[in-house]
Amino acid sequence: MRVLKVTVAIVSKQEPSLADTLDAIGSPGPDTPVDEILVVDASGGELDWIRDTRPWVKWIDFVPPVQPRVTIAHQRNIAVRAAIGDVVVFIDCGCVPQAHWLERLLGPLVNDGEAVTCGPARSDKPSVYSGSRWWGNTDAAYVSAAPTINIAFRRDAYEAIGGFDESFATAEDLDFTWRLTDAGYRLRWVADAIVQPDWGGPRRQLRRSLAYGRGWVRLLRKHPHRILATAHNTPIPFVYPIFILGLPLTLKWRAYPALLLIPLWRARNESQPWLVIADHLLVGLGALVELAAPKQSALSRTRPEAGISTPP
Repeated sequence: MRVLKVTVAIVSKQEPSLADTLDAIGSPGPDTPVDEILVVDASGGELDWIRDTRPWVKWIDFVPPVQPRVTIAHQRNIAVRAAIGDVVVFIDCGCVPQAHWLERLLGPLVNDGEAVTCGPARSDKPSVYSGSRWWGNTDAAYVSAAPTINIAFRRDAYEAIGGFDESFATAEDLDFTWRLTDAGYRLRWVADAIVQPDWGGPRRQLRRSLAYGRGWVRLLRKHPHRILATAHNTPIPFVYPIFILGLPLTLKWRAYPALLLIPLWRARNESQPWLVIADHLLVGLGALVELAAPKQSALSRTRPEAGISTPP
């Protein structure tokens, strides 16, 4: 008999790779650590072929509003509220968990009384996030933030902080885990609970970089007390906007763009060093775009529950 009921949740838009993730997790059963597999799908029926061939998946059709265009946080909130689990596990579309992933991720929750666990996302394919830059290259016992690509949490922790903030188009997961740590929860790191993501091709990765730059600005506007620590630990959203703003200096100092040779040299052992530099530049550009955009209303920034719809 399981000590805790467990729901594995996935939010999807139009990713056919959802099928690979579901097949890798497998169907719930008495001999598995999961009680429910749940998908919140915004594809408008395009992924019905996945639903029809996997009847063991609980499927929730999500009809996106006209605005906002990105509704990941909305879908995550719907998933948690519809889940039967005392523990909710999130994994992304296209991720293939390694053997014993779920047992390892759940272990500290079941055996040690932890409230939140998270693990690495390691890609073997060339990408911005492969090589030494894969997410989770650490041996720490606890981490200060985590994406929802590989995370498990108790429902009461989620409810204590009000869920995911739906004013975020990206970075809603870092905001979620920052608020967890601000509320006194610790993020237990499980180094051997590994998922293998599919980051997509360079174009998709760089679109993501632009969105991440905008997300960093929103994060730090909401969490100004973290600006100094973030600048020290993750300088890219700070350094590259300054570099881009300085590009007109090229008219006087033609060698100015050669400053990029420094990070290019540091990325020389990566599978695609040029992609790493392009990522940094687009993160910087995204940060500048967000800084120039009108700020959201105070209401949308402080009401994470706004916009949640009731699943059918």
